[in-house]
Amino acid sequence: METVQHWLTSVPPGLMYVIVALVIGVESMGIPVPGEIALVAASLLAVSGYADIWWVAVAASLGAIIGDSIGYWIGHRGGRPFLERLGRRFPRHMGPIQLAKAEQTFQRWGVAAIFFGRFIALLRIFAGPLAGALRVPYWKFLAANASGGVIWASGTAVLIYYIGKAAETWLSRFSWIALVLAIVAGVVTTLIIRRRARREFADAIDDSDQAEAAVSGRGGPAT
Repeated sequence: METVQHWLTSVPPGLMYVIVALVIGVESMGIPVPGEIALVAASLLAVSGYADIWWVAVAASLGAIIGDSIGYWIGHRGGRPFLERLGRRFPRHMGPIQLAKAEQTFQRWGVAAIFFGRFIALLRIFAGPLAGALRVPYWKFLAANASGGVIWASGTAVLIYYIGKAAETWLSRFSWIALVLAIVAGVVTTLIIRRRARREFADAIDDSDQAEAAVSGRGGPAT
């Protein structure tokens, strides 16, 4: 986190917004780069006055939407072989097991996976290419992608910013403590959002499995 912040402060704010958009966009295209860390770092820099939080939110939202759309068309053109090639290139993040889990969730929940996947690292990377490879209609993909991207990017940025501002005001005489507290708050907020989204998907999948088992039991041969 500190390394990313130092890197972002080494460029003018205008260029920083572009970098944030590019990093998040590249992640959304299907390449595992630290997009979430870049968003949190830029939001914390806005707390210190180095950046404007609304431009951070706009840049992150555009990066998420455009990156996912590019990933969609790449996946649409390359199909599953493209995803498998990415898996061989990034086995730790996109190996066969990760791909199978993402594909199972995606096939079961469709556009809902695109929306909620923005809050889960694995689906955030896979959503665009996987939607394209599975031939999800683009207009459905775009609606879920845009809404999820804006809520994730803007919501995370603004929430971290105001938590940081509150901490900074409360601890104005101890600025270094305020900075540490803001960083911790940003990380905790991100983890809570991610865990909540993952839990919702897990519960939904369990409910679906139970429903399928019940249907199979009723439709089985009589004894």
